[in-house]
Amino acid sequence: MEERNFTDHIECSCNWSRNCNKSAIPDMMEPMEEFDDAEVEEIKSYIQNGDLGSAFERIKDYLDSLENAPLNIAVTGESGTGKSTFINTFLELSDEDAAKTGVVETTMEPKAYSQPKYKNVKYWDLPGTGTPNFKANDYLNRVNFGSYDFFIIIASERFRDCNIQLARAIQAKKKKFHFVRSKIGQDMRACRIQRRKSFCEGAVLKEIRINCLKCFRDANIDSPEVFLIDCFETGKYDFDALHKTMEKELPVDKRHVFLMSLPNISLAVLEKKREALRQQIWKKAALSCAAAAIPIPGLGLACDVTILVKTMREYQSVFGLDEGSLHKLSRLSDKSVSELKSVIKSPQVIGELNKEIVIKMVCKGTMGAVMLTEHLKSSIPVFGSLAAGGVSCTMTYQMLKRFLFDAADDAQRVLIKASEDEV
Repeated sequence: MEERNFTDHIECSCNWSRNCNKSAIPDMMEPMEEFDDAEVEEIKSYIQNGDLGSAFERIKDYLDSLENAPLNIAVTGESGTGKSTFINTFLELSDEDAAKTGVVETTMEPKAYSQPKYKNVKYWDLPGTGTPNFKANDYLNRVNFGSYDFFIIIASERFRDCNIQLARAIQAKKKKFHFVRSKIGQDMRACRIQRRKSFCEGAVLKEIRINCLKCFRDANIDSPEVFLIDCFETGKYDFDALHKTMEKELPVDKRHVFLMSLPNISLAVLEKKREALRQQIWKKAALSCAAAAIPIPGLGLACDVTILVKTMREYQSVFGLDEGSLHKLSRLSDKSVSELKSVIKSPQVIGELNKEIVIKMVCKGTMGAVMLTEHLKSSIPVFGSLAAGGVSCTMTYQMLKRFLFDAADDAQRVLIKASEDEV
């Protein structure tokens, strides 16, 4: 993959930025996103049979399965190649929560690390592979290979035989792996000194990639993609490509939670998070709609507010707009929290969100929801069957979509601000 710096990410994302700005307040009559036919039909069948309670529970189960899907990623390779640094970067871990790093092996047994926000997403720091008597099959059995969704093999400086052994054994056991060549920034600095007059970063990157692929090919291993990264320069090299490949090869439920757990290190990541969350809004709205249709006085509004508060807080957290995330970004970027907050244009996306605040937002949004209700009834079978909850579902859909787009737009501005160099 061609080397790209943070400025490149900004330029390549400018079209998305313009689209976000235009769509911050969604068009009342815009086409609805595609729905999963199987999900819709199952929920619809419950409703047609008058079983609203089951419809409510099934929608809730769909959402819970996305939020709580377990994901286990094994990170392996020789000691000193940057396994622990890789994990700390992907999970944004620091201080006492971080995986131990060092020039000697610090991992003797598999150890799981996860973000406080996503305990079900675990990166496993496996023991180093570079011992003289290394045997790949024995190693995989010792680290309980069957419990991982896929493996990341990390190497640095040069390709070694243990990488071949491990890749071959993983493939033989029908597991997927991705090969990561780390510390690329360090390699570039060394080459710049060694090749003062002839140095070309693009040529060196190509040389490293070709060498890695040749080693796999010579060992008769189906060539995996090779990702060149540097954990201290996440805006460059193949970080985005690695994210995309890992996401693409996961099943839908695990793909969603993996994406939500990614650090907000590029505009491309923010865009993918926004789109993934947008596709789930209809389920939140249907849940609200089903609750409003169940004949229990007051349940509809109570459920609306609960759904809105929970989901809006989730959006704050995913886009790093909660207080804890902003303070952490402030420490990493040398920008004060007030500087970061200064570029946030939608006041409702920061600060504490509670039921009282959301109820005020609901009151302001009710008239617009009434205008959209008839359109949704005719467009979506589930909503049409839940006519009693029409206003409730429309209000939830409208408010969540507006909040999501505002939060994504502000997260983009915060990321750009955090990356600015001091003049």
